[in-house]
Amino acid sequence: MAGRVEGIYISAEHGELPEPVDSVRALAGRGLEGNRYFFDGDAAPGTALTLIAAEAVEAMEQEHGISIEPRESRRNVVTRGIDVNELVGKRFRVGGVECRGVELCEPCTTLQGMTKPGVIKGLTHRGGLNADILSDGEISVGDAVVADG
Repeated sequence: MAGRVEGIYISAEHGELPEPVDSVRALAGRGLEGNRYFFDGDAAPGTALTLIAAEAVEAMEQEHGISIEPRESRRNVVTRGIDVNELVGKRFRVGGVECRGVELCEPCTTLQGMTKPGVIKGLTHRGGLNADILSDGEISVGDAVVADG
């Protein structure tokens, strides 16, 4: 199972629409530099990195008529060609950065309030993945996303 990084988005402050970047430095146990969820010490499990499949955002529009930009999902990495749900409990790589899928990132009322009515229903069980960062490195648009093993 392999895919690609289609977009990378970070925001420094809560409530800001994440900004696209071509690449970002990932630090083990801490998060993405410049992102609001970047920790001085150890990040709580599943808070260092979030991913969502571009296909999930597209399916929401096709099935529910709800269109949002991938960055509006508030996830850090938008992938294409890999089922991020299948990465729960598994090690995977984003470029050269080793990660571990912790749990699904289900949509919430906060996300729906920042986007459009119906987003919760449209992204249920495909709202993304919360993950840990296990090794330092750079993540860039175009990098492979590959499940280990």
